[in-house]
Amino acid sequence: MSLTEAQRFHLKKFIKELENFRGRHTELVSVYIPQDYDLNKIINHLAQEQGTASNIKSSATRKNVTDALERMIQHLKLFKRTPPNGLVVFSGNVAEREGQQDFKVWSIEPPVPLKTRIYRCDKEFVLDILRDMLEAKEVYGLVVMDRRDANIALLKGKTIIPIVKTHSEVPGKFKAGGQSAQRFHRLIEGAAKEHYKKVADYIKEAFLNLEGLKGIIVGGPGPTKYDLVEGNFITNEVKKKIIAIKDLSYTGEFGLEELLEKSQDVLAQEDVTEEKKIVNRFLEMLATKRNMVAYGEAVGSEIRIISTQTREGAQLRDLGKFAAILRYEVHG
Repeated sequence: MSLTEAQRFHLKKFIKELENFRGRHTELVSVYIPQDYDLNKIINHLAQEQGTASNIKSSATRKNVTDALERMIQHLKLFKRTPPNGLVVFSGNVAEREGQQDFKVWSIEPPVPLKTRIYRCDKEFVLDILRDMLEAKEVYGLVVMDRRDANIALLKGKTIIPIVKTHSEVPGKFKAGGQSAQRFHRLIEGAAKEHYKKVADYIKEAFLNLEGLKGIIVGGPGPTKYDLVEGNFITNEVKKKIIAIKDLSYTGEFGLEELLEKSQDVLAQEDVTEEKKIVNRFLEMLATKRNMVAYGEAVGSEIRIISTQTREGAQLRDLGKFAAILRYEVHG
């Protein structure tokens, strides 16, 4: 499941706030409660941990841990049940000076279902699982090829994840001997076509039904990549997903790295294009279906954050920064 821009923004802000706190000892409490888990079991467990914490030798640490647990228990009692995606709770004394007290409790329902149960006291809050949720779930397909080799990979964020590496049976350059030049040429072309078919099948298998795929980028030295894309090798459903073809100097792993480097313009433009579509739809409806748009409504909405680096984003800012496309017309 992919996060919306609003979910990503709020989660990132939440993480940034908590990662600034450090305990003097292992006294900051982190609890991760999976979806559908019984809250009463968590509360009972925390009460047991309070008893265990009473054995801590340092009186200051003992008080910080037991009080943090008590604040967390009282906070959890405010919930009738575990939220649909689970619950993550943090508690601790975050006073800047030693000897002072400033106990705080934070909780958040994660934007995706939580499967992990954690209880931990440490010098810092446990945030890695929340950070993992921020990782880009949208992916791009990468294809690098020439007549001899092909590499197929996923691009997730800035990470290249190899999927398939294949090698063709196209003969190399050598003297044909007794064979006629025409027959040798036919052998080469036949082997090349088999190579294209095989690569096309791998592309279809890897990308046709891949959830979160935003597009496929194809690259390689010479004209081979165009022979693959423009020939009758790739099915139309897959061909529609190809968003760019790039000239490269290399194939293989170096070629994948080069393709990523040369595709930064495409990747940035994809994000901008999506924003442009949203804003243009709003502006069009503002002109033609005035009752289907509004300014500043946020209740029950899917929220998108639009940059002001495009002309459309600047137009939206000038309209008052907030806008909505409604499900139903509003008359009043």
